[in-house]
Amino acid sequence: MDYKELSFTLSNAADYQRDLLINTLAEIGFDTFEETEAGFKAFCPAADFNQQQISEVLKEYEKKFSVSYTGKTIPHTNWNEVWESNFEPLEISKDCYVRATFHPAKPGFKYEIIIDPKMAFGTGHHQTTAMMMQWMLKENFQGKSVLDMGCGTGILAILASKLAATEVFAIDYDPLCFESTEENARINSVNNITAFCGSKEIIPSRKFNVILANINRNILLEQLENYAEALEEKGLIFLSGFYAGADFDKISDKALTLNLKYEGSKTDANWMAIKFLKR
Repeated sequence: MDYKELSFTLSNAADYQRDLLINTLAEIGFDTFEETEAGFKAFCPAADFNQQQISEVLKEYEKKFSVSYTGKTIPHTNWNEVWESNFEPLEISKDCYVRATFHPAKPGFKYEIIIDPKMAFGTGHHQTTAMMMQWMLKENFQGKSVLDMGCGTGILAILASKLAATEVFAIDYDPLCFESTEENARINSVNNITAFCGSKEIIPSRKFNVILANINRNILLEQLENYAEALEEKGLIFLSGFYAGADFDKISDKALTLNLKYEGSKTDANWMAIKFLKR
């Protein structure tokens, strides 16, 4: 899948104004954002890119602050080379070591995860993935059933398995992510992960002890009711992929209507991860 990358430059924009623009872009199909010194980068599948929508969005924000952007298409065939040149090994909470297949092992860590990322999202480097892993390393997964929504590379599902979860179901709508999860599970000698290609409609008709969902605000708001239905009483759900502020408020408000009790949050560079308990 080719992706469209837009690099936005902002002048005289407050943080909340930048966040509002990011939220608006998420509403029209952009699913990944990366902060830069000048502003931020926004990514969406090239097939979903709509120039007219971008122009209409910016007309409103140009009245409030200076904003410009440049764009380029990132071909799917370039991602392996990009990842291999930029993906460095990573330590999470001093307990987990994440490396690619082309990095040497590093003894001394309780958990090692080997990821061949390709284009699938989730190597632990993004703040949202790292915060989810930090939460997980503090929880007891022994004997638990786990659902990982928007699994990407499968990194969270693999960590759940290494934390002694009994069974893990991993779901992503992108065929490449589905394939990447199965491949990375094999690389890590994990045999209790079942991967599915799809979305909320293929969540198994059963209850889970733990649900992990590191996606984006819009999908979380759309699917949170499905997650709550699949979570057993006293079960835990961890969410990330959104910003502090308006995103947090909307997700928390939605969670309250679904009998999900706020248990805590983490913040890193304005990204957030939240923990809820089903009452």
